[in-house]
Amino acid sequence: MTTVLLAVATKVDVGVFAAAAVIVLSGAIGVVLSANPVHAALSLVLTLFGVAVLFVAQGADFLAAVQVIVYAGAIVVLFLFVIMLIGVDRAEDVRHEPLRGQRPMAVILGLVALAEILLLSRGSDWATGARSVAGTSSGPGTNVEKLAESIFTRYLFAFEITSVLLVIAVVGAVTLVRKPPPVPRHEEADDDDTAAPAALASVADRDAG
Repeated sequence: MTTVLLAVATKVDVGVFAAAAVIVLSGAIGVVLSANPVHAALSLVLTLFGVAVLFVAQGADFLAAVQVIVYAGAIVVLFLFVIMLIGVDRAEDVRHEPLRGQRPMAVILGLVALAEILLLSRGSDWATGARSVAGTSSGPGTNVEKLAESIFTRYLFAFEITSVLLVIAVVGAVTLVRKPPPVPRHEEADDDDTAAPAALASVADRDAG
């Protein structure tokens, strides 16, 4: 299968794939190695753009547009909004390990994932799972039309519930990290001035009683 793909690929296809692969890997390495969360999020945007280029090279223009609009344009912006809101937009000490054993476990899981990818790449039959319950992908009409029909007819309720849950999550995150406004100094002084006479009056009443 790989030999056939390489045989039909042109020099332009190989060049586009190589450039997109470099972009994707550079962004992924930046996400992992960046000590600043903002820089990591921006590296993630670079990776998403590289994946969008790969989608265009495969003729999946709709997926490329969704990749840029939804993920790079909305999800990552939400990440940046939360990062700036909770105040972690600073470089962190990567030598500090909050959870014991997380780095060795991450290395082990990474090796397991790499082994799975290598094993799956040796297979040639990728058609798995049950048949589609929302109609076949072939036939009259474009893939975009069929996807829209499935989302807004069969899966409309799940689609709307997902959007409501996302809005609730954003509102909840903003509410949890919201800090009370600081009290001005003159108001604090006024409170102290009014509290002191009241305390003295209560002490006098207690002595008189």
